[in-house]
Amino acid sequence: MRTEGPEQGLSRRAFLAAVVASAAMACTRDTSSRVQAPIPTAPTAAVPAAPASLTTSPFTLGVASGDPLPHSVILWTRLAPEPLTGGGMGDDDIEVLWEVAAEDSFDEVVAAGLATARAGFGHSIHVDATGLEPDTWYTYRFRIGAFTSPVGRTRTAPAPDAMPASGSLKVGFASCQSWQSGFYTAYPHLIDERLDLVLFLGDYIYEGGVSDRAVRQHNGPEVRSLADYRNRYALYKSDANLQAAHAACPWVVTWDDHEVENDYAGSASENADPVEEFDQRRAAAYQAFYEHHPVRVEPPRGPALELHRKLDWGRLASFFILDGRQHRSDQACSAPGSPTFGLPCGDETSPSQTMLGTDQREWLLEGIGSSTTIWDVLANQTVMARLPIAGAVLNFDQWDGYDAERRQILDAAAAAGSNLIVVTGDIHAFGVADLQATENGPIVGAEFVGGAISSTFPQEFASIVSDSIGGLPQVRFADLRANGYGVLELTEHDCWCWLRGVTTTAEPTADVATLSTWVVEAGTPGARPI
Repeated sequence: MRTEGPEQGLSRRAFLAAVVASAAMACTRDTSSRVQAPIPTAPTAAVPAAPASLTTSPFTLGVASGDPLPHSVILWTRLAPEPLTGGGMGDDDIEVLWEVAAEDSFDEVVAAGLATARAGFGHSIHVDATGLEPDTWYTYRFRIGAFTSPVGRTRTAPAPDAMPASGSLKVGFASCQSWQSGFYTAYPHLIDERLDLVLFLGDYIYEGGVSDRAVRQHNGPEVRSLADYRNRYALYKSDANLQAAHAACPWVVTWDDHEVENDYAGSASENADPVEEFDQRRAAAYQAFYEHHPVRVEPPRGPALELHRKLDWGRLASFFILDGRQHRSDQACSAPGSPTFGLPCGDETSPSQTMLGTDQREWLLEGIGSSTTIWDVLANQTVMARLPIAGAVLNFDQWDGYDAERRQILDAAAAAGSNLIVVTGDIHAFGVADLQATENGPIVGAEFVGGAISSTFPQEFASIVSDSIGGLPQVRFADLRANGYGVLELTEHDCWCWLRGVTTTAEPTADVATLSTWVVEAGTPGARPI
């Protein structure tokens, strides 16, 4: 059975206008706590004074919310009046008022407090806004002096023992938004989907330098330092469509490789940089990632940020947010600096090959085994389905390079009777596949690959790869040419998936069309086309 997602009040056009108007008006913790605990104030608390040097709006990067629980949600912004040149806020910590309201008029403020934007974390703010009602929409904003941020809309999850009041959960999933590859024409349409939640599956930024063939240029050479990563995030977050999509509903964000460097694996860099040198780069990249997302995690400590986490949506769904980069073994069967594609060498099936690392793998196996929700959704970076190209060639950067661990996960899902849905990014293509623990084993789940916001699949290989994988029995659908995103709608009885493609990313605006529609029935593994 299908139900429509909850009405969210504003049309996309009105919402974008409100964001632009608000912008025109115008992590953190200390080094020992997870997120900034709000300083209790009355909802009518005074707005902190702005530094005398602040003469333009510091809310140039917009607002965002994420990782909702039944009674709280993480609220984010970063003060940056000069976003592309370090932020421009100086070396002092600065207090900011945050407010959560029942309506966008803010006539009824239900929670408020002061948060400290610390210079050591790029003047970013992570507020755990607590005391909220379950399964409820809210608006939020930040204020300092005469400046007010854009208004964001967010929501809480249902209570642990409850089903959503609407009867369904509507989730968008997206990934891979290379600035240079094109405009973010998908996001206005993502807003029109009236989503409860967005899962972003990695490659939020790209680390590379300026390209001669770019649709729009990066703001400098390949990034390596904290200052460089901050400026690169600021460039990406300057996009109005991306800001509006963040402000429309809460996001749950994980990373892939380009938030640091292409194809890296733990402390192993793509080009075999010295470990100490590469770990310094990872530490910078991980801090910049934390500074720019509303994630419910501890701030990083050097080259370590424990990003995997689980979020429940009442009795309907559990979301397992995976980190497939930080703890993984180096890619099998390939040398540093060489392509990760090749013929199997045997190492890809070794039990020592891990995508997740021991702790994260055991956390995931235990979570799937003990799950009591109807659906288990894995927010995953790289393709989990078996995907030999031309019958033999494997991409060892995907789960094909970590076969023993993949088998453990899928065996656990089968043993638990899990209704397993895996959503994936990374490959700049759309796809649907059945998941099997062994090559000819029973189907235990469905995987949906949601294209890319702007990044592109190498078109010189698209036809060959499409023809090759299209002939695999487990691959149900593949489109290696379109950009866009996916939408899931979960109900008690089924999971619907729409794969949406935009007509262009070469121009600032585009139309959108449904490429493919699928349904998974609870209790029946695998996807069925509609």
